[in-house]
Amino acid sequence: MLVNYGCVSRNGFYRTQAQVVYAATARMLTRRRFLQGAGGLVLLGASGSAYAGVIEPRFRLSLAEWTVAHPAWPAAAPPLRIVALADLHAMHPWMPVPRIESIVAEANALRPDLIVLLGDYVAGMQRFRTGIVPIADWTQALAALRAPLGVHAVLGNHDWWVDAKAVRRGLESSGIEVLENMAVKLSGDGRRFWLAGLGDQLAIPQARGFKGVDDLPTTIAQISGDTDPAILLAHEPDIFPRVPERVTLTLSGHTHGGQVLLPFIGRPAVPSRYGERFAYGHIVEGGRHLIVSAGLGLSCFPVRFMVPPEIALITLTAPGPGPA
Repeated sequence: MLVNYGCVSRNGFYRTQAQVVYAATARMLTRRRFLQGAGGLVLLGASGSAYAGVIEPRFRLSLAEWTVAHPAWPAAAPPLRIVALADLHAMHPWMPVPRIESIVAEANALRPDLIVLLGDYVAGMQRFRTGIVPIADWTQALAALRAPLGVHAVLGNHDWWVDAKAVRRGLESSGIEVLENMAVKLSGDGRRFWLAGLGDQLAIPQARGFKGVDDLPTTIAQISGDTDPAILLAHEPDIFPRVPERVTLTLSGHTHGGQVLLPFIGRPAVPSRYGERFAYGHIVEGGRHLIVSAGLGLSCFPVRFMVPPEIALITLTAPGPGPA
């Protein structure tokens, strides 16, 4: 399985929008898996290229609903409804401003208590796109998001590779709080919890790999003095094995759910060192909960197939009564 987005060049490096980075995990791509994926993509190109290249990524929008019943959530508190938007990748022709505005309207219509943005707002590829959407334009569209407990964001790897400072300024100027290795206490309507945001784990491409700006120990250390539930925003899900039990729920994007899900083959590419382990959905390990959204936009290759753009709606609640 190919485990890093990017366009492989002949010298074994990945060419991203920002610069060339070494594909250290490409060894995990076996010859058999490559041939399976290549054959599936050929079949896809013959039978569904219009759907995968235009209809699904540009016009479809699904709602993925998850319920997390966790003992850390007080039984006396109302459930918390969270809308999560990931991997916008604003660019033409797939994610222009009218498309973003329609996503914002759909998110607001769900009447969430909290909205979180999980990173990667800027264009995710140079080839195939017909133009970028300026930061000022997509942040203005996102400024219309509304939730009683606010709109909060983290940055993703593409935001760092393009211009992290400009992305952060744009979000903050639109009234969206950016959390980077930072935790804040939120409360309202009988709910009280921590919301933490982790710095990006792939922020700085280097000759062989990446240097992250994430600081999990410092972030978790700010969640102190009580036992209130804690929600962690982390663009890449690969941090999850290190997330302590103190965190009630981790929310991530980045993988796009692989963007392509082929029958009998699976996901030919997942941008994670763990392959499909954290590719998509609600993952529970050792009592710890992770939800990975398939996101909204495109990165590297201009198709989505059986992985439509989605708004994630997560309900965090206390466990129900057990059997009598």
